[in-house]
Amino acid sequence: MPELPEVEVVRRGLADHVVGRRIDSAAFLGARVARRHLPGPVDLAARLTDNTVEAAERRGKYLWLVLIAPDGHRQGLIVHLGMSGQLLVEPADAPREKHLHATFDFHDAGPQLRFVDQRTFGGMALADLVPDLASVPRPWGVPSTITHIAPDPLEPAWDQGAVVARMKARHTGVKRALLDQGLVSGVGNIYADEALWRAQVHGEREAASLTRPALGRLLDHARDVMTEALGQGGTSFDALYVNVNGASGYFDRSLAAYGQEGRPCPRCGTPIRREAFMNRSSYSCPRCQPRPRARR
Repeated sequence: MPELPEVEVVRRGLADHVVGRRIDSAAFLGARVARRHLPGPVDLAARLTDNTVEAAERRGKYLWLVLIAPDGHRQGLIVHLGMSGQLLVEPADAPREKHLHATFDFHDAGPQLRFVDQRTFGGMALADLVPDLASVPRPWGVPSTITHIAPDPLEPAWDQGAVVARMKARHTGVKRALLDQGLVSGVGNIYADEALWRAQVHGEREAASLTRPALGRLLDHARDVMTEALGQGGTSFDALYVNVNGASGYFDRSLAAYGQEGRPCPRCGTPIRREAFMNRSSYSCPRCQPRPRARR
């Protein structure tokens, strides 16, 4: 599942290649890609015609295009990448991908925007833009359907002191707190494991048991590892995650814990362990990140 760095790479590509262009026509191939738009794909395509892409925005793992209609009305086109969604900028006459689900043509007759999704968990939907209640609000607001999503560590609205205070009140594993998108958005399984490894904290440690400075350091590590991943184009384990030009990221080569079961810990040499976690896996170092003692 794409996390903050991967979504931000895509957002930057859209900002470079799509923002400022006016949609001539959109086509949605099948109903699944537009399933979150209840009137259906034909209605969604009609609503997008002649809209201008004013901005490409992101909060955490959520991506949307700010669209302005000829009458001045603004809406957000939310793009759910799911597990395998790709937004590609290609010539209109380029061969059509096997799992192509949507195309956008523009009045400037330039490159086409395509949405390709092999596993079909992604999709698109329109939402009204409402005022952003964050401490540093976005000028166009945020889609009404994601107002519950907290600011992420890479945006100006991030208030680390407030997040630390809320984490300190959580009597749950600290990894669960990191993954709570209503508390801190953008962090997924990969970067949670990497941040915990850097902080030398096991994910099952109760968040409330950690000191405020320790929680602050953990959040610092989460921000740092995601910033580093962003600089390397994100993490790609297969060909499903790519940027708008079809290129894969390569931060997977720098991962210290996630996916490294049996390999030596880069810090102490102990083999990395894998443990079950919420129908997924957690990776950590048994020596650097000892499991917390069971509470009576």
